[in-house]
Amino acid sequence: MIELIEVGPFATIQDGGRVGYAHLGVARSGAFDRAALQLANRLVGNSPEAPAIEFTLGGLGFRAHDAVTVAVAGAVCPGLGWGVATTIAPGAVVRFGAPSACLRSYLAVRGGLDVTAELNSCSTDTMSGLGPPPLRSGDRLSIGGAPQSEVSGAVAHPRRLTHRLRLVIGPRDDWFDPHAVDTLTSAAWTVRADSNRIGLRLDGPRLERVRTDELASEPTVPGALQVPPDGRPILLGPDAPVTGGYPVIAVVRRPGMDVAGQLRPGDVIWFSP
Repeated sequence: MIELIEVGPFATIQDGGRVGYAHLGVARSGAFDRAALQLANRLVGNSPEAPAIEFTLGGLGFRAHDAVTVAVAGAVCPGLGWGVATTIAPGAVVRFGAPSACLRSYLAVRGGLDVTAELNSCSTDTMSGLGPPPLRSGDRLSIGGAPQSEVSGAVAHPRRLTHRLRLVIGPRDDWFDPHAVDTLTSAAWTVRADSNRIGLRLDGPRLERVRTDELASEPTVPGALQVPPDGRPILLGPDAPVTGGYPVIAVVRRPGMDVAGQLRPGDVIWFSP
């Protein structure tokens, strides 16, 4: 068992997400930076998408009630070796400071976190409320007992994240001015402060529409760039609704969503088709 002493600005349990329930209106949720989750789990011998702690801008602290082996990936936080499995002695306290770059870190514990699953996932969905509630100081988390393999002896290295995200144009680019796609792929876009796991709101030049009528709600996916009437795109995240009524001008490819999960308010990004 580990006991949380502090949780920083925001921390949740996340795994690979709820796959296959979009037709019921249930978002995938899961880790925003899935590559980081998978790395942390592999280092401690868990299955790649086992439940772990996703925490934001550091500030997480925990006490080990028993000897536990852990690994942290994602944003690099002072307090514990990054990208390597580390065994913590019973009674020891670990605290993570704030990262100098990026946003979300992932703490995996060997054996995984023993959390009750809802719809085959232990992930916290911040919009629907499915899954465990956001973590709080004093929470005690039990450890599972079935790691998939031996602890890795590898030492990982932080990724060099490019802020240029690859995307696929459409399906509703015909709702926009012919120059809107050129604007989308040439302008710099700034992440707004009102961004979260539901979506990243972006500031930049207005994407003008040629159709102003209402679009019937249609399926969306994480990575979709919805454009509301103000012309400023929203990059949908893992907790976003599975349908929407704003036209989607383009969709960010899957690897780009790991980068999106590490973007802070004020960060600047570019898009490439």
